[in-house]
Amino acid sequence: MSASVSSSPEPKDGHHTHQDTLLKGSGGQNASPPARSRSRKLLIGGLVVAGIIVVIGLSVGLGVGLSVRNDHHHSSLSSSGSSSSTGPDGSVPSNLPMTNTVDSSAAFLSMDIADAAPSTRTYDFVVEERVGAPDGVLKHMLVVNGQYPGPTIEANTGDRIVVNVTNKMPNSTAIHWHGLFQRGTNYYDGTAAITQCGIPPGESMVYNFTFDGWVGSTWWHAHAGTQYTDGITGALIVHAKNESVPAYDGDLAIQMADLYHGFSPALLNLYHTPGGLEGTPGNEPVPDGGTINGVGQYGSTNTTFFNLTLAPNKMYRLRLINTGSFVAMDFSVDGHVLTVIEADGTAVEPVEVGSVSVAVAQRYSVLLRTNGTAGAYWMRAALDQDAFTYDNPGVQTEIRGVLRYGVDDDALPDAFLLDNPPSLPDGSPGELDTDDLIPVGGGPAPNATFSVYFTISMQYTGGPNYLSQFLSFINSTSWQPLQGTSSLFAHLGNNTADGSATLADSQLVTTVDEPHVVEFIIDNLDDGDHPFHLHGHKFWIVGSGAGRYQHQALDNKAPMLRDTLVIPAYTWTILRFVADNPGFWAFHCHIQWHMAAGLLFQLNVLPSESAKFDIPQYMLDQCAREGNMM
Repeated sequence: MSASVSSSPEPKDGHHTHQDTLLKGSGGQNASPPARSRSRKLLIGGLVVAGIIVVIGLSVGLGVGLSVRNDHHHSSLSSSGSSSSTGPDGSVPSNLPMTNTVDSSAAFLSMDIADAAPSTRTYDFVVEERVGAPDGVLKHMLVVNGQYPGPTIEANTGDRIVVNVTNKMPNSTAIHWHGLFQRGTNYYDGTAAITQCGIPPGESMVYNFTFDGWVGSTWWHAHAGTQYTDGITGALIVHAKNESVPAYDGDLAIQMADLYHGFSPALLNLYHTPGGLEGTPGNEPVPDGGTINGVGQYGSTNTTFFNLTLAPNKMYRLRLINTGSFVAMDFSVDGHVLTVIEADGTAVEPVEVGSVSVAVAQRYSVLLRTNGTAGAYWMRAALDQDAFTYDNPGVQTEIRGVLRYGVDDDALPDAFLLDNPPSLPDGSPGELDTDDLIPVGGGPAPNATFSVYFTISMQYTGGPNYLSQFLSFINSTSWQPLQGTSSLFAHLGNNTADGSATLADSQLVTTVDEPHVVEFIIDNLDDGDHPFHLHGHKFWIVGSGAGRYQHQALDNKAPMLRDTLVIPAYTWTILRFVADNPGFWAFHCHIQWHMAAGLLFQLNVLPSESAKFDIPQYMLDQCAREGNMM
């Protein structure tokens, strides 16, 4: 990463209800209700590999741990060899360079940046294909600046960010800045086919934006197809002097992700297999394992752990970010209680927990005090196996890291504890219950003035070949990316009457032509959980429950405010947010396979204002070139 820093100064209306009637499905085909249920077979086996990893060579390849001094080193891959995975042509490309190892010191964040004057921070991103082995198994990857995870962007809330992105891949791409408001710069939201066309191969684009008061922990990732599954991700941390969180002595970014040995286009083709993977429609590809800050373990091919050496008797802020594609990651540190203080950029009243389940695209900050017995402890990031719909015999279901203090940098935890995690003392807290999250200074959400109802389902489309198209639907529309243009550039829905409409057969767009407090009333008719993210806004979660929404009582005393939430199977959820940010904003499931299958809805806010955007001409020109490549 090349980074340079230079100083630079920097009503309620009447209530409307819009309930969509049956709309056309993707490609002009009508959805064929009712949705077919997908069986959810829990993984009952799993591979017992943890003990093997330790017995065969726990210390081999561990390297020198991360130190609070300046002699930082990252663990290196063991010499036990790497096996190959499958690219789209059935093999790992042999002509690509290897992905660079990211030093463990990159996890440490600045403790004095919040005192700096507002500035413009400039980054250069080169997106390209590489071969990597995050867990010891060679795989085809897409990465930024040759590394996985990609560079961390760290800034203050008053800064301006300029990112020069050069695309050296054979396909178009776009980079999304997850959770940021992008007020006035909707065209830099980085959502392919919605706020821009992709950056064509061999071309560049400059993203230039400010934070508009946003503070906290988030990430950036590719938002084109399933590209980020293959490695185009990185942390994005925004500091502020006045953040309403307790004091701490050290700050770290912990990026967790599920990991596939296969290349995502090939996995997506498997997901769309007629009849479904393992004979069940809608079965998502089960991961092979996972990573903590780019390091995982798989069988005996890798005996490496992401590892940290901290100072004793200090308070550390760990910013947990799930940059994965499918499953939640359950984070814990043996022998330590964690205190949740932030979720998705919202400071919350402190909540003590034993572990935190972080859904795909969510973020939590937790405090960890290094006041236990001096030694080394296992960090754990466990994959949520409840989401698995078939058995993957080789899956590594728990990823481990090493956290130590008061001991030498090469100290290791007790190998016996890998498969026998110690329990916290009686009376200690358990896993985070998100109902316990209360925003600092929070209060009731404003009353809704504009309501949108929709359902989530996964089903076959109609038509003679319906068995080959098991897709995701919001109401009866399955999203497909526009080709050669974007929703913003095409002004989709700008001339539509206030409310929802299906455009181009596969674009479900709700137009809000004046400021409103919008209420989403959502019924999840699917048998799976869905982590939904809203671009450009945070929402209040004012109600949820089992079954369908039938005007149940809401809880609007101090609802949680965030940008990503899990909508569980067969439940209803009600969200509210202030829609006064002009532009096209996606609301979609962040499971990559589901979004690729159509689980995306668009909000067109204040089209009269977005029509005035001064969109760089070269972005419009890139649409034409992308269209010519189709």
